[in-house]
Amino acid sequence: MKVVLSPNPYRDRGLKAALRARDILRTAGAETALCLPFALDQGSHVELPKGQDYRNMQEELKNADLLICFGGDGTILHAAKDANAHNIPILGVNLGSVGFMAELEQSELDMLARLPERKYSIEHRMMLDVTVRRGREVLSRDVALNDAVITKGAVARVIDLTLRGDGVPIYSFSGDGIILATPTGSTAYSMSAGGPIVEPTAENVLVTPICAHSLQAKPLVMGRDRVVSVRMGKLSRKTAYLSVDGGRAFKLCGGDTVEVRRSRGVTRLVRLTDHSFYEIIDQKLGKA
Repeated sequence: MKVVLSPNPYRDRGLKAALRARDILRTAGAETALCLPFALDQGSHVELPKGQDYRNMQEELKNADLLICFGGDGTILHAAKDANAHNIPILGVNLGSVGFMAELEQSELDMLARLPERKYSIEHRMMLDVTVRRGREVLSRDVALNDAVITKGAVARVIDLTLRGDGVPIYSFSGDGIILATPTGSTAYSMSAGGPIVEPTAENVLVTPICAHSLQAKPLVMGRDRVVSVRMGKLSRKTAYLSVDGGRAFKLCGGDTVEVRRSRGVTRLVRLTDHSFYEIIDQKLGKA
C-alpha cells in the first residue's frame, strides 16, 4: 500500500503529526510519500523540517492508494479535489478546532497501523456540481463537497435573489445571501445560518437563506436529483460573490445564475473508528 501524507504546515507545526504517522505506517509495512498541499506564503514564519523528501502531490497521487490530510476541515476540502481526480480515498487527522470530516484526532494516530491490513471501511459523500451562467455563457464550473455560498459584499446593502428548483420559482427574497449545501456541509456555515443538520451520508441539496428579509424564505431540504438555481437581481451599486468550499470568491453580476446539481463524483472518506455521527455532534457541538 502506498499512502500520501499531506500536512497543512500552518496546523501541523514542524510536521510532527505527519512525521509520526509516517513512522507508524512504515513500521506497519506501508510505502509513504510526504507532499505539501500548497506552497507556503512568502514571508511566512512557518519553518519546515530540514532533510525531508518533499514530493510533488500530483505525481505521487497517480499511483497512491490513499491520501491522509493533517489539519482542519478546510485542509480536507482543499485535498478532496486532488484525491477525487485520482479516485483515491481520504483520511483526515484533525488538528483544527472542530473537524467534522476528520476521522482521527492526533491522539489516535496509532490506529493508522490498520491501513496496510485493509482494516477500514469507505464512506461515500455526495458532492455538487456548481455552474455560473450569464445568459447562455458558462462563466465558471466547480465541485463542492461542503457548499456553494452566495454573499453580499462588504457594503451593508442586501442583495435580491430568486430561488428555483428544476426551473420552477420557489421564492424570491432580499437578504445577505444564500447557502447551497450538501449533507456534509450541513454542520458548517449552513448550520450557523439556521439550516438543518443532516446525516452526512444522506443525499440531499440543502438551501439556507442568510438573514432573509422575508417570512417566506425558509431553509429547504431538497431531493438529490433536483437542479437548484439562484438568480441574481439587479446589482447596481451592490456586489455579490460566490465561494465554493470556502475557496476564492467569484464576483457575480446582475442576472447571473448559480446552478447546483448532484455530481456524478463522490468523495470517499476512510473510516477506522466506529464513532457515531450523533456522538460526534454531541462532542463537537453539544458541550460548546
